[in-house]
Amino acid sequence: MKSLKQVLGGDPRQYTMLGALVALLIVFHIWSGGRMVTSSNFQNLLAGNSYVLILAIGMVMVIVIGQIDLSVGSVAGLVGMVMALAAANWGVPWWVALLIGLGTGVLIGAWDGFWVAQVGIPGFITTLAGLLMFRGVVIWISGSISVPVPDEFRTLGSGYLPEWGPTFTQMNNSTLLLGILAIAWVVWSQFRKWASLTTAGGERPPLWPVVVRVVLIGLVIAYLTWIFGSGRPGTSFPIPGLILVALVIIYTIITQRTVFGRHIYAVGGNRAAAALSGVNTKRVTFIVMANMSFLAAIAGILFVGRATSAGPGDGTAWELDAIAAVFIGGAAVSGGIGTVTASIVGGLVMAVLNSGLALTGVGADRTAVIKGLVLLAAVAFDVYSKTPGRVSLLSRIFPKKESAPSDSGGASGSSAPAGQAAQRS
Repeated sequence: MKSLKQVLGGDPRQYTMLGALVALLIVFHIWSGGRMVTSSNFQNLLAGNSYVLILAIGMVMVIVIGQIDLSVGSVAGLVGMVMALAAANWGVPWWVALLIGLGTGVLIGAWDGFWVAQVGIPGFITTLAGLLMFRGVVIWISGSISVPVPDEFRTLGSGYLPEWGPTFTQMNNSTLLLGILAIAWVVWSQFRKWASLTTAGGERPPLWPVVVRVVLIGLVIAYLTWIFGSGRPGTSFPIPGLILVALVIIYTIITQRTVFGRHIYAVGGNRAAAALSGVNTKRVTFIVMANMSFLAAIAGILFVGRATSAGPGDGTAWELDAIAAVFIGGAAVSGGIGTVTASIVGGLVMAVLNSGLALTGVGADRTAVIKGLVLLAAVAFDVYSKTPGRVSLLSRIFPKKESAPSDSGGASGSSAPAGQAAQRS
């Protein structure tokens, strides 16, 4: 177990949902007769669910501060319709229509942020009102008909990285280059982190866990590069997937490496204590709510690009999928806990469920039941694991060695904060 922790760079229990994702892929691949893990299905899986995953990035930040946003689907639908009408009826270039759509999302986010942060109305009520209002506006301005979008939006929503150079590798060179850059970044970041540990402390940590970790991650990236780059001619890594990856990197840095990110978790952990510590809680809440609508605008743009038109029903129930992705990813219902990468994994679990059940012939009715049960089980698991004094299920699988007699009677992960607090006091 100690060796496994060294290789993974942390507690193995952090990777439970990632293991569940891999298990689902294997099960559905066998169940569907080898149709799950294929180039075309992976490309469709990523491009077809990118809008929900983008919503999950913003939703995890909203949930971390203890709020909820029920209007993201309606906002995405409204942005897509405004953008399509601007391009079709106003005669503006496609990029101007794109900016109009993004600006609409920012304005709506500022509207929600004002009512939640400044007036103090809970996000649940504010965004529930927005869900109703913005959906009505979409139907009103569209006349209940679909509006086509320019071809440039179709490239954003369903395009692939271009082909160039020699084809001796039998792969798309853009995807191959992307995979090489990803592996190079993993090697650089892991060894850079190891080097900083060797210079900061007196003891030199072993190098072999870093090497094993880099090799494992590199093999996974190489396999995904081959999957996405070796499909039928004209396909490669989807452009919506590239936008998603860029957003994941940006928002992971924001939430984990910046002062504003620490303020988000401080507000979610204890709003009163954060305010007493000098955190502008209203400002944090306003920015997080506004950012959610901005990401909803991006999701709406990608969706109408893939659908080739904006419709009055676009975005219906998207907020439910985004919220489910965040909670399956391990975010706490009470706020203060959750990460961007874990929410993406949760969203991919839902996407694989949808795709796998469709490939195996399960109907939409039973698919909805299964997704609901998965969400309920994920939240129940989180609540069970965090109940004070109760040994979590993962602690039974990966028991921790007691380092001192004072730790006896509280070996679970949920009792660790209490013990740390007692030591501090």
